[in-house]
Amino acid sequence: MKNFDTVTEAVSDLQRRGYTHNLTLEKQSLLRDEKEIFLHPQDFEVDEVYRFEGNSDPGDENVVYAISSAKHNFKGILMSAFGTYSDLDSPELLAKLQYNR
Repeated sequence: MKNFDTVTEAVSDLQRRGYTHNLTLEKQSLLRDEKEIFLHPQDFEVDEVYRFEGNSDPGDENVVYAISSAKHNFKGILMSAFGTYSDLDSPELLAKLQYNR
């Protein structure tokens, strides 16, 4: 796995490698490109995870996930701040994302 100094570097590299869709966290799934496709834990794999910690501001802490879905034939990027997992209603989704951290 590669090492990156910034979130921007990680995202740029992943995009060059085909991770072109934007993903967001929903209560029980991941959402691809603004409500087009919902991904439940069995629908995707976490290929890579990059964690970034802010030097002085905890608000600068982020995790970048490279996610692929064979079922839907695409690759995407999920960016999430630390601590946002408390809003998830799906133990399976929480376990899948935290296991890969």
